[in-house]
Amino acid sequence: MKKFIIENDFWELFPHAKFGVVVCRGIDNSVKEEGKYLDMLRNAENEALKYLGNPEFTQNEVVRVWREAFQKFKTKKGARCSIEALLKRVKNENHIGTINPLVDIYNSVSLRYALPCGGEDIDAFAGDNRLTKAEGNESFITYGSDKSEPPYEGEIVYKDDEGAICRCWNWRESVRTMLTENTKNAFLIIESVDEKRTEDLENAINELAKLVKDNLGGTCKTAILDINNKSIDLE
Repeated sequence: MKKFIIENDFWELFPHAKFGVVVCRGIDNSVKEEGKYLDMLRNAENEALKYLGNPEFTQNEVVRVWREAFQKFKTKKGARCSIEALLKRVKNENHIGTINPLVDIYNSVSLRYALPCGGEDIDAFAGDNRLTKAEGNESFITYGSDKSEPPYEGEIVYKDDEGAICRCWNWRESVRTMLTENTKNAFLIIESVDEKRTEDLENAINELAKLVKDNLGGTCKTAILDINNKSIDLE
């Protein structure tokens, strides 16, 4: 049985982090009603503006907390948290495009709550998915590349038995496990490093699960993981 496990070397750096997980089974991620997902993204972009009250972009708290988190481990130069990348586009009025229903849904939730969200195809995992420090020799090929760019030793990564799944925590994902229109079983995650935002995290994960079930069918189970609850079965 495949699991998602957050390993102890992660908790040594981030003992107060919390994660909302949705395990989706039997969904239909084929594209239909593309306009609906574009509307969902546009509405979420408008809602995200409330998090950007400080004209100095990096001083907005939802950005600052992740800048500080990324300083605690070795990262590729210029790597930024996924929510910072989305919010920067909102600030610059550079609309988020539609990709496929699952990605559009989690991007909209990410913007609405200003929390990083991600997702992978469970069936593409080789063994367990683990959030941990990289050894530095993991295979990693991202979208638009055909060359492996392994993470640095000590970099926070999601990884399985075949290689890295996502580099620099939530910066770039592997093409090997990414969500596609053919995905039937999905692992979705929302991440928080701000202890004050536990209620937001819980609301976000419940909304994410409901949107997936209402739009794509199948079943969804949710969990909140923290230092006292470090894993979940993906079956």
